[in-house]
Amino acid sequence: MSMYMPGATAVGITFDGGVVLASEKRIAFGNFLVSKSSKKTFPITPKVGATCAGLVADMQILSLQIAALAKIRKMELKRDIPPNTVAKMMSNMMYERRFFPLLTQVIVGGVVDKPVMYTLDPLGSVLPDEYAAVGTGAEMALGVLDPQFKPNMTKNEAVDLAKKAIRSATLRDSASGDGLDVLVITDSGTEEFTEKIN
Repeated sequence: MSMYMPGATAVGITFDGGVVLASEKRIAFGNFLVSKSSKKTFPITPKVGATCAGLVADMQILSLQIAALAKIRKMELKRDIPPNTVAKMMSNMMYERRFFPLLTQVIVGGVVDKPVMYTLDPLGSVLPDEYAAVGTGAEMALGVLDPQFKPNMTKNEAVDLAKKAIRSATLRDSASGDGLDVLVITDSGTEEFTEKIN
């Protein structure tokens, strides 16, 4: 694996009734800009999604595989698969395939019973959080999230905060930028949209 982590920032925020996952669209390896339009937010089930700041090709394949597994599990168990199970499945698969650089770069969140969010780490731990940031701009993003996050925000407040956090990262981190993918998950399902970062 090269020393260059793909630069990017992704954040996740829980709010009253749901979670927001957001990532900016740029991917840079070192100083080499690979793509300005790759999507880094992924619905996994109707109630669980993931966002990453890492190697998107890997993440797209992984998301599809986990989505397929989750569907099978749902049929077996006859109930929605909770976010921690999805996070654990993802973490196990990443660990087996040795996607180590990707591991520290993924946030899984969703709403089964209540809104929850997890970050994955390279040892396969699944760590719960009310909000999280990963990627090269994570510190800058957390500089916004730490003082401004509050429990039970509205959906709009959470989306605005996610955008603010990513915007602060893109100002400081040349690898981040070029628009923003947002995935909002509530009990009634998922919605995705893309915005310009201004």
